[in-house]
Amino acid sequence: MSALLKLSRWIDRLNEFVGRWVSWLVLAAVVISALNAVVRKAFGTSSNAFLEIQWYLFSAVFLLAAGYTMLRGEHVRIDIILGRFSKRTQIKVEIFGIVAFLFPFVIVVIELVMPLVIRAYVSGEVSSNAGGLIRWPVFALVPVGFALLGLQGVSELIKRIAFLMGLIDDPTRKVVAKTPEEELAEAIRLREEGARA
Repeated sequence: MSALLKLSRWIDRLNEFVGRWVSWLVLAAVVISALNAVVRKAFGTSSNAFLEIQWYLFSAVFLLAAGYTMLRGEHVRIDIILGRFSKRTQIKVEIFGIVAFLFPFVIVVIELVMPLVIRAYVSGEVSSNAGGLIRWPVFALVPVGFALLGLQGVSELIKRIAFLMGLIDDPTRKVVAKTPEEELAEAIRLREEGARA
């Protein structure tokens, strides 16, 4: 079980890394949107590529951060019903949900979308909009995002089994992390304290 817990930690680190970096794509989408609006208003010109890249970035955030969202325990849950049971029963229900619903869903989606990704890549499919972008990169986000979600499902399954075996603490307990603003404020405070000393 220790090897599986090590694998679980590796998957958690991977999705943590991806989730933190993908969050910057929100800023990129906002900047592109703002620049597109300024160019359109100031110069009376624009390109569909600007609109499509925003959609691509939103897709990347939504799909690639699915595993990160699961890691953080932020997916929709049925806590109203499940909250009435003991923690061990809740964990058993979650194990059932991961095995019976999450894994099959991930596998089916990846199997269904891979032919579309391959066909779009081979054909060099481009958006039908004037100035549109190639499509295979955004299509490829689907299997990659679902693979990350499936990996996180493996990690969550390992943690829940380890909890039932008494090897780890409750894996469903949310860890309250500092927000980026709190981290920045702390860094500024520490720098100021260091400068005074």
